[in-house]
Amino acid sequence: MSPPVDLAEVRRLEELAFRGWPALESRDLAGWRQRFAGGYTKRANSINALDPQAKCNPEVVAALEAPYLARGLVPAWRLTPLAPPAIAPLLMGRGYRTIERSLLQVCPLHAGFAADAEVRISPHPSPTWIEAFCTYSPVRPQHRRTMEQMLTAIAPPAGFALVEDAGQPMAMAIGAVEGDHMGLFDVLVMPHARRRGLARRITESLYAWAWGHGARFAYLQVVATNEAALPLYADQGFRTAYGYEYLLPPSPAA
Repeated sequence: MSPPVDLAEVRRLEELAFRGWPALESRDLAGWRQRFAGGYTKRANSINALDPQAKCNPEVVAALEAPYLARGLVPAWRLTPLAPPAIAPLLMGRGYRTIERSLLQVCPLHAGFAADAEVRISPHPSPTWIEAFCTYSPVRPQHRRTMEQMLTAIAPPAGFALVEDAGQPMAMAIGAVEGDHMGLFDVLVMPHARRRGLARRITESLYAWAWGHGARFAYLQVVATNEAALPLYADQGFRTAYGYEYLLPPSPAA
């Protein structure tokens, strides 16, 4: 049997992650947080419970969905351990389906994480960083402006890490420090650069950078089926604090 989830820790990590990957607009309603970012990424365009006692009935569900539908967005529900138990059956009764399970993992940092000389970490995303991210993430043209606004909204200290070889991007990632925690986001190793240990080099360089900014813990969010990343994170000391699921409504054609 899994140990019980510490809801206080979940609340703390959720707030850190909300700010580490900021939506352009947020609203709180009936114990839920609505996040909006023009449809760019599920995380920044989702409905999130703030407490297991959040209101949960068809009227509240409709009220939470309404602004997404008015903006032409799909209402995505992100169900963490803070979600009231009744919400999943209620959504599934409306035809919602689970599309993805992810894990929020945490790791203690230490002075043993070393910076790699080939990993450049900048406080702001350079034009080269943005072009590489748009190409390999990838970012749709209609979302590029939103993506740039979201990156700008990350509170300092932020670290935009990049490895290049002869001017060609090889790997990149984002670190966002708040207090004694660093959020690790969007670790990308380009297809032509895989199996060279770049994921370890770029992430551990960010851990060393974050240690220098006072962070003593790191957190990340990873899809539960990501068999390439999970062994690396486990080797670095990450453990799963909790899992969460995304639920989407049926498509109009369904």
